[in-house]
Amino acid sequence: MRPTAIQPAHFPWFDYSRYSFSLGLKAGAGAYLSGHTASEHDPETKRMVVRGDMSTQVRTAWKKIGAILEAAGYGYGDVVRVVEYLRPEGIERYAEAAAVRAEVLGANRPAVHTVPVKSLLRPEAFLEIEVTAGPVGAETRFGDGLPSARESAGVVFLPSVLPTDDQGNVIGVGDIGAQTQAIFEKAGRMLAATGLSFAHVVKTVDYLLPAGLSGYKATGKIRRQFLGPVYPGAAGILMPRLCHPDALIQYDFIATRDLPVAVNPGWDRYQKLTYSPAVRAGKLLFMSGQGSLDPATERVLFDGDVVAQAEYTYGNIIKVLEAAGAGPQNLVKTIEYVTPAGLARYRDVAGVRAKLLSQPFPASTGLVCEALLRPEMQIEVDPFAILN
Repeated sequence: MRPTAIQPAHFPWFDYSRYSFSLGLKAGAGAYLSGHTASEHDPETKRMVVRGDMSTQVRTAWKKIGAILEAAGYGYGDVVRVVEYLRPEGIERYAEAAAVRAEVLGANRPAVHTVPVKSLLRPEAFLEIEVTAGPVGAETRFGDGLPSARESAGVVFLPSVLPTDDQGNVIGVGDIGAQTQAIFEKAGRMLAATGLSFAHVVKTVDYLLPAGLSGYKATGKIRRQFLGPVYPGAAGILMPRLCHPDALIQYDFIATRDLPVAVNPGWDRYQKLTYSPAVRAGKLLFMSGQGSLDPATERVLFDGDVVAQAEYTYGNIIKVLEAAGAGPQNLVKTIEYVTPAGLARYRDVAGVRAKLLSQPFPASTGLVCEALLRPEMQIEVDPFAILN
């Protein structure tokens, strides 16, 4: 069954039909929402505006999310994963956002991923919230006050994993290799508590500081030590800050009860990497982030042109989909990381999506990162699909 767009009958914040993304899609056993801030259309200025302090903005974002969930037949009690993208100025006030989330969700404790970003596309917004809803499975707690892992239809979402000890202190200050080792050891304990192992990991996303980039290659050896035999989909994004001031890197992990099967269009470069172009787990396709990197030459194409890079990137995403026996119509969600250099023409990427993707358009979240692992790249797309 193809994904279906979630279309609230009453959505007073803006006209969502004008965009090349959906507010959210129902697909498989769940609902996958785009990222939402407190943005709304102001009829007097005829512009999109964001109003209020942190608490006010977060309440508005959750009201929008609630309207979308209701239109899909879900409620706040069905939320299984929350990703909160924080502008640097919002980190000090994050406790306010967490308090509103706890108030809105009540007894429900989904997995929470907390991701500081360089900026949001609405620069006045402190926070953008991306939600997944579906069958609410087992919750695994890791201690009082710590975020939980949450299972839904065989998918297990771990909370964000930082290189910290039980007292919240960073392990290996200044050493990205030691911090990555600590993260994987902690994640291994978390997975074991859910009855899984690293063999079940289908997706990793790591966020790192520019200061950690010089030692980043060393983290591949650690990934090789823990992951496999099938390497997961992955993405690595540079951000100006992380959740702990002494952390150089933090990780998000997704695992499934189904063991992953690698999907590769025939790109040899992945034989030396610790991630796959995509992995299939049942009908779910967890894909690696893609940029305008030619898989054959490993050169970045269209330097300085974010629109051309986006078109090439989405073309490669479609090749991965086709290798899995799917197509653009199976794409459920994308996250677009754009660099400051790409922002000036980023609006034009909407036309690329409209040309290459199928309706209903996937849910999407657009974020401003510090940089990408290849400095020539201005955009990276992190996609997710569900097969027929």
